Amino acid sequence: MSRRLEEAEEYAIDVIMGGRKGAQAAMLRTLLLGLSQLYKLGVQSRLYLFRKRYLRDHQLGCLVISIGNLTVGGTGKTPVVEKFARALQNGGRRVAILTRGYKSKPPPDTRTFWDRLRLKKWVREPRIVSDGRNVLLDSEYAGDEPYMLAKNLKDVLVIVDKDRVKSGICAIEKFGADTLLLDDGLQYLHLKHRLDIVLVDCQAPFGNEYLLPRGTLREPPSNLRRASYIFLTKSDGQNAGLIERIRKYNRRAEIIECAHQPLHLENLHSGEIVPLAFLQGKYVGALSGIASPASFENGLRKLGATVELNKRFADHHRYSREELDAFLKRCIRRDVHAIVTTEKDAVRFPKMKALEVPIFFLRVEIQILSGHETWEHCVRRICEPHNITPAEIPLQTV
Repeated sequence: MSRRLEEAEEYAIDVIMGGRKGAQAAMLRTLLLGLSQLYKLGVQSRLYLFRKRYLRDHQLGCLVISIGNLTVGGTGKTPVVEKFARALQNGGRRVAILTRGYKSKPPPDTRTFWDRLRLKKWVREPRIVSDGRNVLLDSEYAGDEPYMLAKNLKDVLVIVDKDRVKSGICAIEKFGADTLLLDDGLQYLHLKHRLDIVLVDCQAPFGNEYLLPRGTLREPPSNLRRASYIFLTKSDGQNAGLIERIRKYNRRAEIIECAHQPLHLENLHSGEIVPLAFLQGKYVGALSGIASPASFENGLRKLGATVELNKRFADHHRYSREELDAFLKRCIRRDVHAIVTTEKDAVRFPKMKALEVPIFFLRVEIQILSGHETWEHCVRRICEPHNITPAEIPLQTV
């Protein structure tokens, strides 16, 4: 069933991005264009209702920072969340990352038979992925990105719940958090944001320029006016035209350009750290289930590898042993030196023994290309608010 859903998702992506040709695809795009106009009306109406206070947000008495984007997936958000959380934790804040745990498996229903029979009101508790000391859930129940964050960040809370108000209260009351990071939180308006960090992918800044479901935009580009800071991700430093367009929507927000910098390879079975130089002149099989597989594969080529084989799955795909065995056999027949995947994919692999062809995942981190002082000032504003006047902190604007 999940495979059929993935195939339907891949077909829909092909249609909206223009990969499918023919009369049927054209008719679908026309229909989706009409629906996207209704979607835009709904998005802007919702923002208006929050702005005019007809819909109310919640304030929990601590600093709330949203990190999100205007498009669906593919901006490289998780490494930015990790960088922020680590910097704020090092600056003395007690940080909790609140995430919805996209495509995670819900925990079992713990109600008794009699509770169900009496229709007793039941509220599911937020899932604690990390309590700041230990990782408590695997990627299946946490979601791949929350699990990655929990694994890579020490002394940072990671909590999963669709209701970020509920998980925020949990983080404050049970764990003493004083700073809440809303992962993918730009559109989550029920919790008042102090700062909105908005990511824009330089390779596809506004997708195909259409809103859902005709395109990949969640909001019109003009809604960048809500951003306190704008991170240009996957940057090559040549973004004058993009910055000029962004300034039409937001003159005030500070802009920081950054790139996803490969650090090393890690053996999925043994945990051995291998330098990037290993890829020079090697023939590899590239395996990924992410929003931008071409970007990952091109990154391997830039590191000196020849991508002899590749296999792409839908974003957030959970791998079966049969799928991995099938790809492994292809790689053996082509005599590749190694299989390389992403860190986000690696947490969705089943447990495996050592294989005939080693499997590595590529560990990356965010490298700031321009705007170093802006980044340091942003962190200082959050960690040392007593040294900053209120006027110096950009306010979130709905």
